[in-house]
Amino acid sequence: MAQRKLDVVLDSVKRLQRMGATANLVNLLQKQHPADLAQLFSELSDKDRRAAFSVLAERNSRLAMEALSELGPEAGAAQLSDRSAEDIVRLTQELPTDDAAALIDYLPEELSAAVLELIQKRPAGGDVGELLEYPEQTAGRIMNPKVFALSEDMTAGEAITAVQSSRDVEVVFYLYIIDARRHLVGVASLRRLLLVPPSTPLKRIMTTDVISVRADMDQEEVARQVASYNLLAIPVVDEENKLAGVITVDDIIDVIKDEATEDVYRLAGVSSDDRVFTSPTESLRKRLPWLLVNLVTAFIAASIVSIFQGTIALLPILAVLMPVVAGMGGNAATQTLTVIVRGIALGELTWGNTRKALFKEALVGLGNGLACGLLGFVIVFALTRDSILGLVLGLAMLINMFVAATAGTVIPVILRALKVDPALASSVFITTLTDMFGFFSFLGLATLFIRYLHTGG
Repeated sequence: MAQRKLDVVLDSVKRLQRMGATANLVNLLQKQHPADLAQLFSELSDKDRRAAFSVLAERNSRLAMEALSELGPEAGAAQLSDRSAEDIVRLTQELPTDDAAALIDYLPEELSAAVLELIQKRPAGGDVGELLEYPEQTAGRIMNPKVFALSEDMTAGEAITAVQSSRDVEVVFYLYIIDARRHLVGVASLRRLLLVPPSTPLKRIMTTDVISVRADMDQEEVARQVASYNLLAIPVVDEENKLAGVITVDDIIDVIKDEATEDVYRLAGVSSDDRVFTSPTESLRKRLPWLLVNLVTAFIAASIVSIFQGTIALLPILAVLMPVVAGMGGNAATQTLTVIVRGIALGELTWGNTRKALFKEALVGLGNGLACGLLGFVIVFALTRDSILGLVLGLAMLINMFVAATAGTVIPVILRALKVDPALASSVFITTLTDMFGFFSFLGLATLFIRYLHTGG
């Protein structure tokens, strides 16, 4: 929804709530798309959001729950947390199994258990519980178990009849073909099905080279598979290659968005569930630990400076120029780190091509160091008329930007090998390294050339 339209609808919702015009409010909400409703809910205060959701849920529970699903599982579950288990079971029946499972998983533990217990007693209610048994962020957790599948013994005419009579499944992008034991044996397109005579066996028109994923595969890898092969949906199989479910492209888009957000947040040392309107106390709890880690590493870098207190006392301008070297190294490291972490996330960077990536980034680091070091030399010389000081700054910048480029490549790769998230931990180590090498190279070179510098003595 365009921001201007959103503002108009939002003002209308608030005004109707103040007036108590429930019927008009429901009519207005029912005219909105679920995604637009989710955006509206996110702009309302907690009290107004709960009130708007409640009145909509009474009149149009499907639309209300679709909007809640668009809002995200954590925020959606927060809207349901004050309701009874029976009411939540009734409402979540309006959603696909995978979306319902995601919402239930974020409910408070006792409430979630009560909801699952009630769901298990209903016909076909075990699907939600089965999804929640899979580990988080795996294909099994985000798949829809209600997948449309056809027997390999069917003819094209019988398959068309089955498609026309299907009701309780998601959009049919592909026709998955299974054998008598539900093993996935092939896939066919709707177009192919309509172009052959009705008596044609599915075995003759199906493709046996099926792209599928295991239920225990990481959801990020699933997203890569879908993107690589330009798929609208991908089947999920168990360890025996039996068809277990399907993941559609809308779920993949959510995965890509969530994973990208998580990586960006982790590069900054922020929890992936910290949002603009998260309470100050909660944001403080999420952000403070990494700031404390950075504080410790900052003191490590400061200890390097303390070694050269005598040099700084002789030439105070060194204290003015130190942040330039460290800051440029940090900026260069951030550039390299962003490219490398993205390469790891997308599967572009493997053990086989790590050396090539390291060589390339080292060359880039040297090139950036030479260019920035030369410009730094010119600026320092223009300000101080001291060519040796300019040379010291330029060389230190060259060294530090080379270190930044190589460290920005090597550290994420090492962390990945140690099963540590590169996006989460790399920035702390690299910031420390660039500060340490920046201070040490600059002050060390200044100490080495102190007799040639203008100390003012």
